Amino acid sequence: MFGSLFSTNRRLREAQIPALAQVTPSPWLQAWRALRQNRLAMLCLILLVVMAVWCIVGPYYSPWRDDATDALMINKAPNAEHWLGTDFLGRDVYTRLLLAGRISLIIGMLTMLLSVTLGYLMGAVSGYVGGITDKIIMRFADLVMTIPSLPLLIVMGAMLSELDFSPDSRVYMVIVMLSLLEWPKLARLVRGQILSLRERDFMLATQVLGLSSRRRLFGHLLPNTVPILVVMATMAVANAILSESALSYLGLGVVPPTPSWGNMMDAANSLIDFQRRPWLWMPPGVAIFITVIAINVLGDGLRDALDPKMKRSKK
Repeated sequence: MFGSLFSTNRRLREAQIPALAQVTPSPWLQAWRALRQNRLAMLCLILLVVMAVWCIVGPYYSPWRDDATDALMINKAPNAEHWLGTDFLGRDVYTRLLLAGRISLIIGMLTMLLSVTLGYLMGAVSGYVGGITDKIIMRFADLVMTIPSLPLLIVMGAMLSELDFSPDSRVYMVIVMLSLLEWPKLARLVRGQILSLRERDFMLATQVLGLSSRRRLFGHLLPNTVPILVVMATMAVANAILSESALSYLGLGVVPPTPSWGNMMDAANSLIDFQRRPWLWMPPGVAIFITVIAINVLGDGLRDALDPKMKRSKK
């Protein structure tokens, strides 16, 4: 009787194991479900996707080209033919707004990728290796962070103007400039996470198991810093768009004829345009505002979804 009872319990436990394996979702699936419950973050995600897609495909459906000028339609108010009016050369503001969105979003995304890659690697090496390597990397990061970013960007933008770069190449130079000023923030945060995580029990277990340094770093340490990486990546996109807009507004970033949201707002420098022609500067300003707010809200939602500490605090 006892033998049959033990065998029955063992069969029940064996039957429960695959069932539990099926109902237990992966961490990424758990994060996606948590993000879907955040309605505001999902709204911002949908809004950003729609804006990006429309900036890419919208100009192909516009009857107006970016470089199409019309001397008879200079500074015309919005109408049925030109939904957002025309600028001082008779160009369609709506078409230029979409093309400018491409440039601003590309600058934001590429700046994020470059700065996150550089900062992530620097912070990981600094926190994991330690010693003189840690001191050199962190002192250099401190030196970059002590320099005011906007004055430095203005000086670097003025140097680009003196070197007479083409409008297309200035886009890539702006990306490099913004990335070089953004990476120290992420590097310090990743370093702090690495210093905290490498003293945890699971890292001591990897030492006991004799795992290589590369496997311990890339297989166990860095994956646990993904939440902070996601949040900083979204903030880097927003900061890059704002910085590019400020530089282009001052004429030191992306320059015409290449459109960007920043250099489209240059129309606000003229008092007459600012007071009487708001369709020249208001659409790019609203686009920048909506994009930056949506990115920041989405970043907060991703942090809440990916960080287990946030989940426990809400419970």
